[in-house]
Amino acid sequence: MLQKVVICGVDTSGLPLLNSKEQEELMIKLKGGDNAAREKFIVGNMRLVLSLVRRFWAKNANADDVFQAGCVGLIKAIDNFDISVGVKFSTYAVPMILGEIKRYLRDGNSLRVSRSIRDTAYQVLKVREKLEADDEEVTYDKIAKEMNIAVSEVAYALDAISDPVSLYEPVYNKSGDTLLLMDQIFDTKNNDEVWTEKAALYEAISRLEGREKKILFLRYFEGKTQTEISQEVGISQAQVSRLEKTALKQIKSCIS
Repeated sequence: MLQKVVICGVDTSGLPLLNSKEQEELMIKLKGGDNAAREKFIVGNMRLVLSLVRRFWAKNANADDVFQAGCVGLIKAIDNFDISVGVKFSTYAVPMILGEIKRYLRDGNSLRVSRSIRDTAYQVLKVREKLEADDEEVTYDKIAKEMNIAVSEVAYALDAISDPVSLYEPVYNKSGDTLLLMDQIFDTKNNDEVWTEKAALYEAISRLEGREKKILFLRYFEGKTQTEISQEVGISQAQVSRLEKTALKQIKSCIS
């Protein structure tokens, strides 16, 4: 996608570049209803769209569609831009163009995210862009404070709209030596040592008497107190305590 020159029938290598004065003059004219000025302004800002589209060249998306989505964002920015605010048009337009491109990419994603979460995510992206424009170090805490929401909500919204990545996605490739994403994933809860310990634990529990098994189940799986267990099983709390200690001791001796 990055190598493509003609996108949506537009020769991007020949796109004009407007200076600040030309931008201001055209914006005033187009806001006054001058369609020729509007068209010239759109074409004159397509380089801005192209520069943002290039960020998504690795997304395996169709270049024409992504560029088109970016142009939709550009037009929305033109229609909503307020000259009286005193902000550069590019500063205002960039978040809208990026938002439209990301919206296009997400809508084509196989993973569906609820509208409310997506709306929160778009607001987070806008706030992040604003903070970055102010040369601030952007953190989840700052975004959450600006939006008056929980930090966890910011993190959740951004995670929800992030693009899924294949486990077989190459993350490193040099001299034919390819490292895949799955090669970097390690689960401490599901390695061979843990599986061996679990198997030994299940074997040790299977050797317990029925009443001892029930006491351990109620105690450690349902989180009940010894008093609650004594009432359910029909024995004293002291007996529950003794049987529990005996069962745990037997398990330890089996797996040690």
